[in-house]
Amino acid sequence: MAKGLFRSGMIVSAMTMISRILGLVRDAVVANLLGANAAADVFLFANRIPNFLRRLFAEGAFAQAFVPVLSEIKEQQGDDKVRFFVAQAAGTLGTILLIVTLAGVIASPVIAALFGTGWFIEWYQGNPEGEKFVLASELLKWTFPYLFFVSLVALSGAVMNVYNRFAVAAFTPVLLNISIISCAILLHDQFSVGAYSLAIGVFVGGVVQLLFQLPFLYRAKMLSKPRWAWQDDNVKKVRTLMIPALFGVSISQINLLLDTMIASLLMTGSIAWLYYSDRLIEFPLGLFGIGIATVILPALSKLHSSDKSTDFQHTLDWGVRFVIFLGLPAMVGLMLISPLIISVLFDHGAFKEGDIDHVQAVSLGVMAYSVGLVSFMLIKVLAPGFYARQDTKTPVRIGIITLVLNMVFNIMLAPFIGYLGLALATSMSASCNAYLLYRQLNKEQVYHFSSFSGRFTFKCIVASAVMGLSVWYTSNQFLWRDWHFMQQVILLSGLLILAGFVYFLSMFMLGVRLNTIKNVATTESN
Repeated sequence: MAKGLFRSGMIVSAMTMISRILGLVRDAVVANLLGANAAADVFLFANRIPNFLRRLFAEGAFAQAFVPVLSEIKEQQGDDKVRFFVAQAAGTLGTILLIVTLAGVIASPVIAALFGTGWFIEWYQGNPEGEKFVLASELLKWTFPYLFFVSLVALSGAVMNVYNRFAVAAFTPVLLNISIISCAILLHDQFSVGAYSLAIGVFVGGVVQLLFQLPFLYRAKMLSKPRWAWQDDNVKKVRTLMIPALFGVSISQINLLLDTMIASLLMTGSIAWLYYSDRLIEFPLGLFGIGIATVILPALSKLHSSDKSTDFQHTLDWGVRFVIFLGLPAMVGLMLISPLIISVLFDHGAFKEGDIDHVQAVSLGVMAYSVGLVSFMLIKVLAPGFYARQDTKTPVRIGIITLVLNMVFNIMLAPFIGYLGLALATSMSASCNAYLLYRQLNKEQVYHFSSFSGRFTFKCIVASAVMGLSVWYTSNQFLWRDWHFMQQVILLSGLLILAGFVYFLSMFMLGVRLNTIKNVATTESN
């Protein structure tokens, strides 16, 4: 189990790294073509809504409800029943998604008005800023269908993950980034507003991802004709688990969407600054947090089905240690060198236009989000502790509390520090979410943070502090803002190498070895 989880986690992280790197390249292309102006705000808005729904319904609620049920069927009834159940889930989910997607395309002006309230008001009053509302309505017609394709991709990926074939699902998002980059380069000059080419890239990316998954499903003998099965017992079980899960693990996405609504009322550029800030946070979050969460849910589901409570505790504790081990240095590193990273990735073309220092604006947003990075990661590990046991009601209660807290923090902070208040509120509410999830798991005697993990965390804090001081001192020796692009790239590469070397050396000197990180089960003598 230990080697399997660690190896699977590394495979998912490696594939995710490729995807995230291409994602940053994609964002650099977007920044170069659109900058942080009105067109960028609108495209990022139009892209965020289907992505929000994807994470809410597909990767969020559906995956967390579907994987435990699928694991249970696999363990107790065999592959033939799994194949039949997958066909039922695909037919039922696909039909519902098709209806939702068509409704979304037709009602795109209503959606744009609902989530871009500030733009709609400007349009209604006949002000020039109202053009954002019109453009958002048109772009949504291209980006909204992405929900249909990528949700079926998520279903396929969940099946592959249950059968421990993690690489396929982890690699698939690479194709979305390639599609957006290609369309941006090839079609940008075909439209008066370059954002159209990016929206088309989102649509194409959804189609390509689904087509890529199908041969692997066929090879695994899990591809069969979809069936409508709304009243099937197992489908009903997924439905029952899924409804409350909508407010569970995807709570951070709801918070981000609320931030977008409020940001539409703030100065132009706020949505873009938040987006680029969030994208940098998503890199370590996707690389480590989501990577471990992907492999830990099927493992926990299997352990729960086999009634192995001790192994369940050890596996959760290992997941928490792993994200702390990588999350703490990532948090410190982002806080210290985010201006340089942003300059290298985005400070080109249209991003440099205007009198506002966009690099500074985005880097401040990164710092605000970084405060909650470890909490974001912990949520990805702790929430499966409930979903693996088919408990979706508890995260609902915690999710609603967190939502309310996020809005309270938004109201407290946004009027005074604008978009930074929105980012900081998200971090604060995520920390509350992680704490409440842990407290409830501990109360139910499902998981407690071991003393071994406590000592390990202390070592991670010390090593991260040493790393941070080294990077801070070194970076302050250079006035890199006036350097050429390649000079900045070389400096950034050097700082990243220095950070990794100092952190891992410090951990080694504190007595941490590879087996300490790989082993799921630990004892006080470790």
